[in-house]
Amino acid sequence: MRILHTSDWHLGQHFMGKSRQAEHQALIDWLLVQVDAHAVDAVLIAGDIFDTGAPPSYARELYSHLVVRLHRAGVALLLLGGNHDSVATLGESRALLAVLNTTVVGAVGDAADHVVVLPQRGDAGGSHEPGCIVCAVPFIRPRDVWQSQAGQSAQDKQQSLQAALQAYYQAVVDAGRARQAQLQQTLGRVVPLIATGHLTTVGASSNDSVREIYVGSLDAFPTAAFPPVDYIALGHIHQPQKVGGLHHIRYCGSPIALGFDEAKQQKEVLLVDLDASGLAGVTPLPVPRFQALIAVSGNLAALPQAIATAATQGTAEQHAWLEVTVAEDDYLQDLPERINAMVQGLPVEVLRVRRQRTSAAAALQSAAQETLDELSPHDVFARRLAAETLAPELQQALEARYRAVVQSITSPTDPTEEGTA
Repeated sequence: MRILHTSDWHLGQHFMGKSRQAEHQALIDWLLVQVDAHAVDAVLIAGDIFDTGAPPSYARELYSHLVVRLHRAGVALLLLGGNHDSVATLGESRALLAVLNTTVVGAVGDAADHVVVLPQRGDAGGSHEPGCIVCAVPFIRPRDVWQSQAGQSAQDKQQSLQAALQAYYQAVVDAGRARQAQLQQTLGRVVPLIATGHLTTVGASSNDSVREIYVGSLDAFPTAAFPPVDYIALGHIHQPQKVGGLHHIRYCGSPIALGFDEAKQQKEVLLVDLDASGLAGVTPLPVPRFQALIAVSGNLAALPQAIATAATQGTAEQHAWLEVTVAEDDYLQDLPERINAMVQGLPVEVLRVRRQRTSAAAALQSAAQETLDELSPHDVFARRLAAETLAPELQQALEARYRAVVQSITSPTDPTEEGTA
């Protein structure tokens, strides 16, 4: 049995004024080619198929196309709800999708209802042999499994919530093992057992694009608290990784970069091979980059070359998207205009300009014992200027200009004098 494990597609993401529709369409086209090329039996999406609870119509259309095309290929689809997904949105078409060999588990319910038998690949209308059993656990909200008690300390709440989550996973896995025993009697062979989750685990490495989720007061679930199964397919963290160095507990990561902080990550999906003995192997399958996202940084002298280098990854038909972080010259008010002048004629589009604050603010704040009443305007400016690396002639010119400005404010010209001038 071969499963393609993926998650966190975020269909419908509105990214700094840009649609990801073309990227997601290219992703689906690519994924379907891989499903055929690698003889995939089933696709498992471990949460956050959508970016919001009310996805735009084109995102729903992409989702529908994925379901139909997998069904035509005789490939089952299992979709888990994530923290970005709406339970109601995922549930509205469950019965219809079931006819198309797609199982949707959007919310927590009775343990037995979360046991899903994924079939081996067959034609769209034929019968399918059971390939593996999935303890299909979606994103868990605290009210689903736990109720706090009056008088509990924060530590008590965390411990009781972790115990409730662990007990729920154990109940689903117990139901899965019961189904495994039934199938073994019927088929005369062991059907492998796996589990899913959409949560943060202890030891997982995250990034800025991931919305932090807390199940009640619990910020991370210990890997040791998962019941023993052959493989655990996780979603929510966008960076692909083993958890705690364990080969069988994995985040596949998002298939496209969902922020500039993910731009340098090699995105992937996982081919998970299972047999009667359990997990036979996990093979990362690198996902091509369908849209160039590039973060560049530097001062105004260095940025033109950095932007020109980034421009080599764009084309006339598809510009590279840039995030530009300006260092040292961040105090200038006309930064956007200066950056726009640098990119003129290049196949790039600047989506965001950031100012990398220097240590000046920290230096000023560190003198917390002093108040502004104890400092003259010249003292404040001198300290701010000292935090910059400037040519001596420029520093002297700025000091002279500042003194002139202060003088004009503190000693304005008398209007009567103007009349006699």
